[in-house]
Amino acid sequence: MPDLNDTLEMLGLDNQLTLEDIPDIDLYMDQVIQLFEKKFSSSRRNEQEKVLTKTMINNYAKGKLFFPIKNKKYSKEHLILISLIYQLKGALSINDIKATLDGLSKKTAEGDIDLDTFYNSYLHLSNKNGERFKQDLHHRAKEATEEIGEINDSEYLEKTLLIASLVDISNLYRRAAEKLIDEITESKENKIK
Repeated sequence: MPDLNDTLEMLGLDNQLTLEDIPDIDLYMDQVIQLFEKKFSSSRRNEQEKVLTKTMINNYAKGKLFFPIKNKKYSKEHLILISLIYQLKGALSINDIKATLDGLSKKTAEGDIDLDTFYNSYLHLSNKNGERFKQDLHHRAKEATEEIGEINDSEYLEKTLLIASLVDISNLYRRAAEKLIDEITESKENKIK
């Protein structure tokens, strides 16, 4: 199998919107889109893929994935929540993202949580996940090579087996996340009763 380091490099595992990337002033929607495009454009699969659009942001706002904006401007807290939405949307439905972030958004709007500290914790875990992922990808590629052995068209079959293995583990993680979301939802419903 070809060197996975090139693949890992193209993934942009280090691409995260840090607190230092977020200006101290509120931003208009176009400025938010420019910030996200600048930060995440290298993570796109192809040139046609959009990182963030006005429609996406409007849909997030209509779906109440974050607390209302003021004077058509997005605060630092909005940008943090939009960044979390951006990361979660690759694996979760909009309804699951709302269920996950609803409490965080409300606590932020009410001033009951230091969102900067929470987000830094997320970034710290994300960096650790990236390092684990690099090691795990090499391990899974080795396993795929060993499983296929020396048969015709083995490079193609190794890649196909590795793809299937990665999708399998991704599904397991997504399903575990969905179960945790169900627990959040059930907990909210029980408090309402």
